[in-house]
Amino acid sequence: MATSQTTLSPSAPGIDGGAVVTNADAVSLDRANVFHSWSAQKSLNPLVIAGGSGSTVWDHDGNTYLDFSSQLVNTNIGHQHPKLIAAIAKQATELATLAPSHASHIRGQAAAKILSHAPANMEKVFFTNGGADANENAIRMARLHTGRDKVISRYRSYHGNTGAAIVATGDWRRIPNEYARGHVHVFGPYLYRSEFWAETPEQETERALHHLRRVIQLEGPQSIAAILLETVPGTAGIMVPTPEYLQGVRALCDEYGIVMILDEVMAGFGRTGDWFALDAFDVTPDLITFAKGVNSGYVPVGGVIISGEIAATFDERVFPGGLTYSGHPLAAASVVASIEAFEEEGIIENAAMIGRDHLGPGLEALAEKHAVIGEVRGRGVFWALELVKDRNTKEPVTPAYMGRIKAELLGRGLLPFIADNRIHVVPPAVVTAAEVATALDIYDQALAATTL
Repeated sequence: MATSQTTLSPSAPGIDGGAVVTNADAVSLDRANVFHSWSAQKSLNPLVIAGGSGSTVWDHDGNTYLDFSSQLVNTNIGHQHPKLIAAIAKQATELATLAPSHASHIRGQAAAKILSHAPANMEKVFFTNGGADANENAIRMARLHTGRDKVISRYRSYHGNTGAAIVATGDWRRIPNEYARGHVHVFGPYLYRSEFWAETPEQETERALHHLRRVIQLEGPQSIAAILLETVPGTAGIMVPTPEYLQGVRALCDEYGIVMILDEVMAGFGRTGDWFALDAFDVTPDLITFAKGVNSGYVPVGGVIISGEIAATFDERVFPGGLTYSGHPLAAASVVASIEAFEEEGIIENAAMIGRDHLGPGLEALAEKHAVIGEVRGRGVFWALELVKDRNTKEPVTPAYMGRIKAELLGRGLLPFIADNRIHVVPPAVVTAAEVATALDIYDQALAATTL
C-alpha cells in the first residue's frame, strides 16, 4: 500500500471554512462539479492530491507517493519550491495583474532570463498562457513571416489542444478536432519500431530525412511555412533523435526557406539535463516554444522564443495576436525565481547526473531482469520503458496489463506516468539518488508482480 506519512499531511479546511477534508470529500466535490479533460466522465476515479514537497505528494488521508510523473512532466523544480512560492507571494503584494500592452520590469526580467539560456540568434519572447497557445502563435508567426500556409509535423507528437496545435499533433487526439487546414504529417525516426526497415541509427536517420525531403517536394516547398517538431517527443514515447536528424531537418529548412520550430514545452528547462533539449544536438531553430517546465506550472505560462529575423518581420507590421494574460506578473515572477533557482542550485546539472549515473543504469538493469521491457530510452530525467509481450515480435502489452501495473505502482507509493504500452520515468529534476533507488525498487516489484 502507499506509505503513510501523516506528519507531512496537515488537516486542510473544507469549503465550509473549518471541516477536515478527506479523500472521499475531495472526490465527491470533484465528481459533482468538475468536467475533466480527455476523459469519459462517468468512468473517472481521480487520485486525490492534497499537497506536495520536492519529489513527494500526499493526499488528505495521509498516503504519500513519490511523484515520478512530475504531474504532466512539468514539475521540474519539484513541488512547493520555497523560492517560487515566495516570489509569487511577493509579486502578488506589489502588482497582481497587468495588461500585456504595458511595460513591466518583472516581465522584462523573465524574458531576459529565458533568452540568456537560448541560442544566440534568439532576440524576443512572446508570452502565452501555456504550451498549446505557444505552438498556435509560433505557427501564426511562421505563416505570416513566409507568406505560406502548410505546417509539417510528425505523427508521433503532441503539440496542444488549440485549433492549429491540435491538428499539428500526430496522435489520435487530432482526429476528432481536424478543422484547421494546411497540415501535413510525416514519420520521424523511431528505430525500435522503424517505419523505414532500418537496422541502425544511421539508416533510420538517413531514411527519415529522405522521407521528409520527399514530402516537402511533393507538397510543394513554396507552400510550406514551417516544420514543427518536439525536440524529443514526449507523450509520444520519449524518442531521443540522433543529432544528425535534427541537423538534417535544419538543412532542409534552409534549403527550402522553411521556418524550423522546435517544441520544448515538455523537453525544455532541465528535463533532458540541458537548459533546452536542443542544446545536445548542435541545432539552432527559428522559433522555440516553451511552457510548463520554465516554472514547473506553478502559474500558467508559456511562450515563443523568436529569432531576430522573424522578430524583425513585425517591426513595422502588426502581429495579429495577443492574450489577456500574456506575461502575467505572477507568472513572470515565478519564471525569474525558477531560472534563478536552476542557476544557483545546480538543478540542470543534477538532472543530467541523475540520468547518467542512476536512472539510465538502473532502468537498463531492470530491462536485463524483466523480459517485458522491450526498450529503455531517454536522457536526464526523461525516460521511457516500452513494454512488450515478446521481445522478438515487439507486440505491445495490453491496456489491461498497463492498468494492472499502474495499480501495483500506486499501491507501493509511486505515482507513475503511463502512456500506451509505456511507463515514462519522469521525476522532478531535483530528485535525489536515494529517491531514484527507492523508485527503481518499486518498479522492480511492480513488474515482478504483474503477469502478462
